[in-house]
Amino acid sequence: MSRRLLQRYLPRPESLRKRRPLGLPKRFIGDPTLWALSRRGVANAVSVGLFCALLPIPMQMALAAIGAYWWRANLPLAASLVWITNPLTMPLIFYGNYRVGAWLLGDKPRMAPASLTTEWVTDRLIDILPALMLGSLAVALTAATFSNVAVRLIWRWQVSRNWRKRAQKRKAKKRQGTPAHKK
Repeated sequence: MSRRLLQRYLPRPESLRKRRPLGLPKRFIGDPTLWALSRRGVANAVSVGLFCALLPIPMQMALAAIGAYWWRANLPLAASLVWITNPLTMPLIFYGNYRVGAWLLGDKPRMAPASLTTEWVTDRLIDILPALMLGSLAVALTAATFSNVAVRLIWRWQVSRNWRKRAQKRKAKKRQGTPAHKK
């Protein structure tokens, strides 16, 4: 994803500092490292956001914000990635996490009913909770690790590709006889 594209959609820290309801976290929000779009900050934000998104816990966005502060990640990106688990995707993701946890524990996973309801989950919560938590933790750690490495590699590849393109343009302009610093 392009840095310019991200900057277009992410809110500016100045606009958030001006809002009255934020009160206490103004100093927290004002930290410039939480808004920087660097390779490290974006990679850490993707890791923190995915990790928090894949855990079946309440207040995932708050945890992602704390994780972004702790890991010096891009705050808006980490908080927005939590929405990967939304009301539409949550049952599928957490059922997959449960199946991974059951596999890790050596249990036979329960089959999901035709219509997954909250009553089914609450009736079987004691039975499925250990597998769900273990599977969620395993999937979250795996996704966070691989996504961090992938973002760093993709970022590095894009930077080197852009360097090569600029070098080719400079060589082409030099062959034409125009100075490289002029356009």
